[in-house]
Amino acid sequence: MELNHSVSTHRLKAVALASVLMLPAAQSALADEVVEQIELGLELYQEQEYGAAITELEFAIEDMRKMMSGLIAQTFPDAPEGWTAHEATSGSAGGGAAIMFGAGGTSLERSYQQDGGDGQLTASMMIDSPLIQSMGALFNNPAMIAAQPNMERVRLGREAAVVKWEPEYSRAEVTLLLDGRIMMQVKGENLESQDVAVDLMRDWDLAAVREQSAR
Repeated sequence: MELNHSVSTHRLKAVALASVLMLPAAQSALADEVVEQIELGLELYQEQEYGAAITELEFAIEDMRKMMSGLIAQTFPDAPEGWTAHEATSGSAGGGAAIMFGAGGTSLERSYQQDGGDGQLTASMMIDSPLIQSMGALFNNPAMIAAQPNMERVRLGREAAVVKWEPEYSRAEVTLLLDGRIMMQVKGENLESQDVAVDLMRDWDLAAVREQSAR
């Protein structure tokens, strides 16, 4: 029994150390807090205070998710020429870039406003959400895409996006499914054409998205 408890402790320490090594150095204040939470969680675990240990480690995990999402938010494309990108804000503040956490995955959003015009763009990303699986059927079925009005498949480098353009509403929607677990979208309103929405998706740094969202 003692041997099993010792092995479990060593495994938990290894997981905690790996988590700390992955923390962004620039966010030292939050990183220090995460280290304290993990260390306290380990102490509580060794004292067999399992409920309290779980609570501390869950807080540490949530803080690391916030740090990771901050890095992912930096991958969003810059504003197109003649447009202004809003600063990142929390979802509760309304607008800008929203960051939400939960069992349903991670979702981020950034909005753009046309300078001197009514055009609006919203770039969003959803990671590890059950909703993404339902989108996979559409992306892998050319017949379903062809059956949808005003919808087409557009090649963006080695990836492909599904574009829906509704000229009567001046509205565009560009959706790209990355690696089966990341759904990226650009939605636009009051647009002259779908091009600005497609170009914004094209400017997204997919390599950076993959790097920052890696498991």
